[in-house]
Amino acid sequence: MPKITFVNASAMPGTVPQSAAEELEPLEVAVPAGTSILDAAEHCGAHVGSACGGNLACSTCHVWVLRGYDSLSEIEDAEDDIMDKAFDVREESRLGCQARLSGQDIVVEISPESLQAWLDEHPSERKKAG
Repeated sequence: MPKITFVNASAMPGTVPQSAAEELEPLEVAVPAGTSILDAAEHCGAHVGSACGGNLACSTCHVWVLRGYDSLSEIEDAEDDIMDKAFDVREESRLGCQARLSGQDIVVEISPESLQAWLDEHPSERKKAG
């Protein structure tokens, strides 16, 4: 089974500088091939936003794939269209609800907008971070 590593799985926006993302304790999980990044995040507790429930209607699950990008499922036109709504889109950007793992390991950084969306979806955690 491929492994996905979230380098900043529990970061809290405003409490950790973006440049320090890789200094956080990474979270690693093995999942079956074909699993989306969002499903893997939900399985292991990584803070990836999912305001639309993974239905390709928002960009809150925006992540940057640091390693293994080419091993992921192809970007469809619909994902590319929704990506236009995301902030700080880079060459390594993907929507976690659409990017599916093949048999290779990947390393992911959760974008600040996604971390903020996760906090907005979990108000009790936002209070703790407060």
